[in-house]
Amino acid sequence: MRGAPRSCALAVGVASALALLLHLWAPAPPSVDLSGPPRLPPPRGPARAYPHVPFHLRRDVIELLPGNGCSCVAEPGPLFGPGRGTIDFGSSFGPGERRLREQREREFHSYRQRVQSPADRLLIVRANSPLEYPVQGVEVRPLQTVLVPGLSLQAAGRESYEVNLTASMGTLAVAAVVEGVLLRGEGQPQLSMASAHLDHLNRQLQFVTYTNTVFHPDTADIVQFCTHGHEAAFAIRIRHPPAPRLYGPGDSDSDGGYNVSALVTIATKTFLRYEKLRGLLSSIRRFYPNVTVVVADDSPRPEPLSGPHLEHYVMPFGKGWFAGRNLAVSQVTTKYVLWVDDDFIFTPRTRLEKLVDVLERTSLDLVGGAVREITGFTTTYRQRLSVRAGGAGGDCLRARPGFHHRLAGFPDCVVTDGVVNFFLARTDKVRQVGFDPRLRRVAHLEFFIDGLGVLHVGSCEDVVVDHASKLALPWRRSEGERQYARYRYPAARDDSLSLKHRLFFFKNRFKCMAGN
Repeated sequence: MRGAPRSCALAVGVASALALLLHLWAPAPPSVDLSGPPRLPPPRGPARAYPHVPFHLRRDVIELLPGNGCSCVAEPGPLFGPGRGTIDFGSSFGPGERRLREQREREFHSYRQRVQSPADRLLIVRANSPLEYPVQGVEVRPLQTVLVPGLSLQAAGRESYEVNLTASMGTLAVAAVVEGVLLRGEGQPQLSMASAHLDHLNRQLQFVTYTNTVFHPDTADIVQFCTHGHEAAFAIRIRHPPAPRLYGPGDSDSDGGYNVSALVTIATKTFLRYEKLRGLLSSIRRFYPNVTVVVADDSPRPEPLSGPHLEHYVMPFGKGWFAGRNLAVSQVTTKYVLWVDDDFIFTPRTRLEKLVDVLERTSLDLVGGAVREITGFTTTYRQRLSVRAGGAGGDCLRARPGFHHRLAGFPDCVVTDGVVNFFLARTDKVRQVGFDPRLRRVAHLEFFIDGLGVLHVGSCEDVVVDHASKLALPWRRSEGERQYARYRYPAARDDSLSLKHRLFFFKNRFKCMAGN
């Protein structure tokens, strides 16, 4: 009986030694060059030219096409109103900073190399090809295998039939072998198959598989597909599908509607205006007593805030407007976040259920409401944003008031690009865009500009929050209000506006802006 432990120990030792030897003898994994975009086969030849065919250019259509440059042109304003001017962002830099333009172009080139995917490449299908193949929709996870659907050859009347498939980031194989088909290159980047019978060849093509062998979390392999006298190419998307971030809906309220407390967190940023902030909190509790409120505070001497469902986060003094937004949103754990200014007042018209309903029933990521001033004037601040491609000088940004179209099913709502500072949004989408913490004092539209291509934005004019009065005689203002005004409305010598222009120029690669 005593020999058994020694035998076990000896077996474990031998197994460990063998494992070590196998590890040492195993070939090292290949290295992959990630310094540039994946290598792709050369593009097909240029488009066919017809030099003998005359044509006449349509200038009205040509002007709509993107060119090698753009310019920002002032637009006339409304009747008796100011025109919409232009801003040259390059003028924010002094003569000694002109090198920044070259640095920006180098950074832009690096950015394009990093984010462009072979899936973005233009593929043109030549006419009258006997090859059938998937145009889009084939997707495989990195280092995994997928069946390639839709491959076939439609070329009857030949003595023999042959096709070739070539991949650059993976290997090709077949999941089954069809009789009468000759296969060459299985498990290699190039797979050939031939047969005297077309039906047999097409049946074999239905079993073609693709295995990704070069790891990349989000790219594409352009597969070449050819037969005698004909070539084609199609993309296989290689990526990890984004992991979903799901939120429980919570229990419905007593009348079967949305449980706002389980779905929404209210976030705000405060600085010195505690009297206004307490008015906001009091109005929220009147209509939504159980909704969590997150307050980011960078006041010089923070005052204590307490109460149920209230989270107060103190920041370094003067950290800034957008930094506070980032902090507040980072603490949200609900599906939606409602952004409000610290001097808003909830009223019976501040119906968060309506905004929740819009996001629950549409593909929108963010929906704004309206802000009512003490004078009765109400604004939605709807903005249409567009970028016109430019050349080496940068692109041109345009901001105009208005919206793109009405939102079906919601008569008081529209689709636009930017809204007022009172909006409900999907928490994950807001975090994806983020708020540039370099914008400390004056910023708003910059968030929506950074969100172009990411945020799908709407606006509903029938959900209204009141704006506390800003009208006060100078001698009746508190010291906190006077100090706030000095920070909120910087003097002409302050560099806040210049900083915004420099960020537009370098970070967003805009050369100018036209509009509001």
